[in-house]
Amino acid sequence: MTTTNEIADKIANEHGLTKVQGKAVVEAVIAAISEASIAGNETSLPGFGKFKIKDTPARDARNPATGATIKVAAAKKLTFAPAKALKDALNK
Repeated sequence: MTTTNEIADKIANEHGLTKVQGKAVVEAVIAAISEASIAGNETSLPGFGKFKIKDTPARDARNPATGATIKVAAAKKLTFAPAKALKDALNK
């Protein structure tokens, strides 16, 4: 598993930055994607993929323990669609 700290360290090492500066860069990218998503906008990172907002409608579901029907509220979900280049790299 890769963490934000590991990503920040790699960026810092490759670009001659301090670890604090590398962490700031990673946090800024995550914040920008988050802000765009909250505003309902799609974020595209060429060669990596797209972050999109998906609306899921309200639906009925069942409680598996009791069998009772419950209502699940409508919600927005953040989805990720990998770019073709990433898919191809994963499937080599």
